[in-house]
Amino acid sequence: MDTRPTLLVIAHGSRDPRHAATVSALCARVRALRLGLRVEVGYLDFNAPRVPQVLERLSAEGTRDVVALPLLLTRAFHAKSDIPAVLREAAVRLPLLTIRQADVLGPSSLLTAALERRLEEAGLRPGDRRSTGVVLASAGSSDPEASAVIAEIAREWWRTAGWCAVRPAFASASLPRTADAVRALRAEGVRRVAVAPYVIAPGFLPDRIAAGAREARADLLAPVLGPAPELARLLLRRYDGAALAHARGDLTALSA
Repeated sequence: MDTRPTLLVIAHGSRDPRHAATVSALCARVRALRLGLRVEVGYLDFNAPRVPQVLERLSAEGTRDVVALPLLLTRAFHAKSDIPAVLREAAVRLPLLTIRQADVLGPSSLLTAALERRLEEAGLRPGDRRSTGVVLASAGSSDPEASAVIAEIAREWWRTAGWCAVRPAFASASLPRTADAVRALRAEGVRRVAVAPYVIAPGFLPDRIAAGAREARADLLAPVLGPAPELARLLLRRYDGAALAHARGDLTALSA
């Protein structure tokens, strides 16, 4: 019998069907990387199945250990409040199920590697780096910690990767917007500007990022991260961290 905890990937959900399709593709890549690992998906909103229903089904089938992994790039409201509340409520109803919440995905060098992969797919050549300014465009959050993390990622990416400049931008809640960040780089004399969406799946806010890039006439617009192989490896890294802590007994379970 496989005694490894089940991996439950928790996605936000969206009315845009591309969102769920992208999450499914990413989870399929995770399964291919870790044969035999049970990987389930649950959504907070808009899509089915919702997280409580997945946990109820797993418990009914005899599963006893679950690592719940937020499909989030920063520790904002969903990671700090929404998801823990949903998991705690499920743990009370399902006392035979041990649920442990893994860390969010970012920041990670695997994410910047995935961003660079997407920029190359959009047409950026290795020799273009020193003349290219990058707008790191995230969905945005009202949580100041999350915004600060995006700004720090932008600074570190500029410091280590050889870009002419890297600027953060946000599709909601915070400023600057994508178009304003592109224009600011142009005003500084940057010859080539690329927009790298720091988002996992398509949807309303990623579309807003793309619209801002087109409005300001960015030279390159990368695709969203999607089922990038680096992202799939990162999910397994976060899963392994939570599973190892579970085995050592040094991670608090969300139990009744």
